[in-house]
Amino acid sequence: MHTSFDTPELIRRTLAGERVPLARAISWVENEAPGSVELLDACFEKSGRAFRLGITGPPGAGKSTLVTRLAQEYRRRGETVAIVAVDPTSPFSGGALLGDRVRMTELSGDPGVFIRSMATRGSMGGLAVHTAQVCDVLDAAGFQRILIETVGVGQSELEVAQTADSTAVVLVPESGDAVQAMKAGLMEIADVFVINKADREGAERASFAIRSALELRAHTAWKIPVHLTIASQNGGVSELVDRFEEHLVFLRETGTLEERRRARLEQRLQDLLQARLWNAFRERVGDERWREALAELAQRRRTPHQAAELLAGL
Repeated sequence: MHTSFDTPELIRRTLAGERVPLARAISWVENEAPGSVELLDACFEKSGRAFRLGITGPPGAGKSTLVTRLAQEYRRRGETVAIVAVDPTSPFSGGALLGDRVRMTELSGDPGVFIRSMATRGSMGGLAVHTAQVCDVLDAAGFQRILIETVGVGQSELEVAQTADSTAVVLVPESGDAVQAMKAGLMEIADVFVINKADREGAERASFAIRSALELRAHTAWKIPVHLTIASQNGGVSELVDRFEEHLVFLRETGTLEERRRARLEQRLQDLLQARLWNAFRERVGDERWREALAELAQRRRTPHQAAELLAGL
């Protein structure tokens, strides 16, 4: 199989939705390979059509199974689906990879589904950026629904969830998750709450706890649903897809979808500019002057403000 591509060919074949070039294109983006900027520029122009769904929540909540079932339901409805499984800890932690093994058996062979795992390789800050860029590539390749699954609920997961148009927070009944959700900042990012494994004891109680917590918040135009699923038996999955689609309609009709996407683009522009300006600044200052400034700080000969002002003026 011929898998060595020049940039124009890779772009052309990725935009045509071909599998092998698409996988290679995503690797280019993840590794910031030569040609990746040209590729991303071409994909960006064609993106903006896919609906991006974030699926987050604590490990063990059954997200992988739920995402697989969501993909199957979307396929039944005639939508093409890409799954981006993000594991912020390690490519070998078992989180995303284990989930992928489940999915591979159930979704393999379906030309309307594409699955990709991503790991941070230690760069926490770059994960959300790379996830958004990979979603642009999948969007440009023609996938209509992109499911972004994260393995936990730390800061990096919240950032990844914010690359989505709509975010579901998946919890389980018995682990005090409702209280944890309020602590972990999940209330702020959830558009839909899902209590998975709802055949277990305490599902209704957990659902009530989350609904009660939501009642205490300022009322918004979108009433956040709390939905029960049993993903292992496909229970409640079709209805959950309905909730997502209702949210998409709400986002479009109220102009919120455009606002959210604009805010995301602003953040990406800010991140890119900060990185460029910082690199240019460090190059201009040079290592020696930088070390001198640090030494002056350590010896209390300058304050941090004075050192910053001096370096900024160089």
